[in-house]
Amino acid sequence: MPFDFLKRKKAPDAADSPAVVAAKSQGVAFDGLTEDWRLTGKMMIEGRLSDALNKREPIELLGVKWGPVDGSEPMVDAPGLKTVDPYDLVIVVAGDDSIPEMSDDGRAAHRVHKVSYEVAIEVPPYRVIGTVYLHPGSEPDSLLSRSSEMFVPIVEATAMMGEGRVGPETASAVLVNRQYIRGVEQVDVRTGERHQKLPGSSMGGTNWTDRAR
Repeated sequence: MPFDFLKRKKAPDAADSPAVVAAKSQGVAFDGLTEDWRLTGKMMIEGRLSDALNKREPIELLGVKWGPVDGSEPMVDAPGLKTVDPYDLVIVVAGDDSIPEMSDDGRAAHRVHKVSYEVAIEVPPYRVIGTVYLHPGSEPDSLLSRSSEMFVPIVEATAMMGEGRVGPETASAVLVNRQYIRGVEQVDVRTGERHQKLPGSSMGGTNWTDRAR
C-alpha cells in the first residue's frame, strides 16, 4: 500500500534535552483515522496528545500498523511509515495513557468556567458522540468556525462509522479535526439522538444545556 495520503515530509528535529528524549522514548498509544485508513502504533511525544496535534507538525511514530477503515482488510505492519501529518487525520482515539494523570481537584480546575454540551459531530465518514467543554458564550455550532485549535477533544466519546463502532465503546477522548467537521447537534449521549422536547412552555432561567459541570 503506498503512503499516498501523506502530504508533507517531516522537518529535521532540533536537538532534544535528555528529559525530552526520555519522555519521547516511552511514547503513547496512537489510534488515528484518515478518511480511508486506520493507523495504530506509538506516537513519540511528550505532554498532551492534543497539544502535539495542535502544533500542526509531523509526529514521529513507531510500530505502525494500518488497514482500511472499513475493516475490509486486516491491519498489517507499515515499517515504511515513520511520521504522520495531523492534517491527514480526521479523528484520533485517545487512550488513558495519552492523557496526563490528574487529580479530581485538578480535573475540576481544568474545566472551571467551561460549559459542557452533549453533542454528535459529523466528520464524514465518522460520527463522534460525547461531551465537549466550551467557554461561556460559545455554542456547539462554533466548532464549525475557523480556530487556532485544530483538534477539539470530545470526552467520554464513542466514534461510529455507519452502524459500526470505531475503537472502544467509550473512549477517554476522541480528538476531532475541526477542518473535517460538517455538522454538530446537541444530543443525549445515551442514545446519540436529539432530546425529546418536553411539553409545555419554558419558565425561563438557565437551560439544562448551559449548566457548567
